Amino acid sequence: MDKTKTLKVSIPHRLPRHEAVRRLQGGFAGLRQQFGQNVAQVEDKWTGDHLDLTASAFGQSITGRLDVRDTCVDVEVDLPWLFAMLAEKIKGQVIQAGTRLLEKK
Repeated sequence: MDKTKTLKVSIPHRLPRHEAVRRLQGGFAGLRQQFGQNVAQVEDKWTGDHLDLTASAFGQSITGRLDVRDTCVDVEVDLPWLFAMLAEKIKGQVIQAGTRLLEKK
């Protein structure tokens, strides 16, 4: 009974695409430090404007994909059943963190 829920979020931005990618790459380094005690392993692989992400937390495996587009960043995260119950809370945190990274400064 291995059920996952895919969380899909689109975060709008007004940055040049390369700048959005740069900020997100820097943001992932910060998240790794912030959540390091809860997340056993994080692997992120950027291919151009696309990110493949895998992480494990509390014995659960999480995978995600991120695509930087001209006006938004599309995020998909596959949540295992343990985290699926918290999907709405996680969605809010993803939007909040992404918006903070992509705000025009």
